Amino acid sequence: MWEAIHLIEGLLSNDSKVQPSTVHADTQGQSAPVFTLATLFGFDLMPQIRNFKDLTFFRASDQVLYPSTDELYGERGRGVIDWKLIERHWRDLMQVAISISQGRLSSATLMRRLRSNSRKNRIYKVFREVGRSVRTVALLRFLADPQLRARIMAATNKVESYNAFSAWLRFGNNGILADNDPDEQKKLIKLNTLLANLVIFHNALDIAEVVRGLIAEGWTITVEEIAALSPYIRAHITRFGAYATDVLGIEPEAFNPALDEIDFTVLDLAA
Repeated sequence: MWEAIHLIEGLLSNDSKVQPSTVHADTQGQSAPVFTLATLFGFDLMPQIRNFKDLTFFRASDQVLYPSTDELYGERGRGVIDWKLIERHWRDLMQVAISISQGRLSSATLMRRLRSNSRKNRIYKVFREVGRSVRTVALLRFLADPQLRARIMAATNKVESYNAFSAWLRFGNNGILADNDPDEQKKLIKLNTLLANLVIFHNALDIAEVVRGLIAEGWTITVEEIAALSPYIRAHITRFGAYATDVLGIEPEAFNPALDEIDFTVLDLAA
């Protein structure tokens, strides 16, 4: 399952004031139906594209020539968007979008149904056709704009850095979710996310304290230098805890089974 689907599903359930409009994903996030899903809900899907040479660029019409990029499209007459198919099933697309937005259908469930084994399905065909056109535009933008490529690379690197950081913290059982219970799996994932956020917050406080100290000493710290800092540092973290062994040879005090009397009236007054 493509990760972009779950990102989109999470954004659809997002009711905060922060409403992202761009979705970044790795190379696996470029399925044509996924591009359609993102477009239906107004998201600009911009995945990292490493194998664009293996992807097909689709023409808007077999009568149109693109002098600067015509070699990308391959043989004339092939790889042309079927606009009539899109027009014929546009209402079906809208019905699917409404069902997802109202919570009657999960986008992840839909994408599972729209795998390649459903090529005869009309919903699959129209999802694929719209996605082909949107993805072709995204590919052209990716190739033509170096700054866009840099932004996508930075965003995906940030995500991969976080994933590696959270996986490093999830050292128990080698990070494997061995329980088949979905509730237990969600619990483990949420606890791992909570732990990662706590460490990130702690790192951010430490970084801020160090920066303030450097400024107080007269150092000039620029915004660009601060922007290059990462909250995912972990060299200073004792992941498995600290265990003191220098007291192992000390004899403990003799166990005294007697308990001092407790004045419960004082406790009641304190409560």
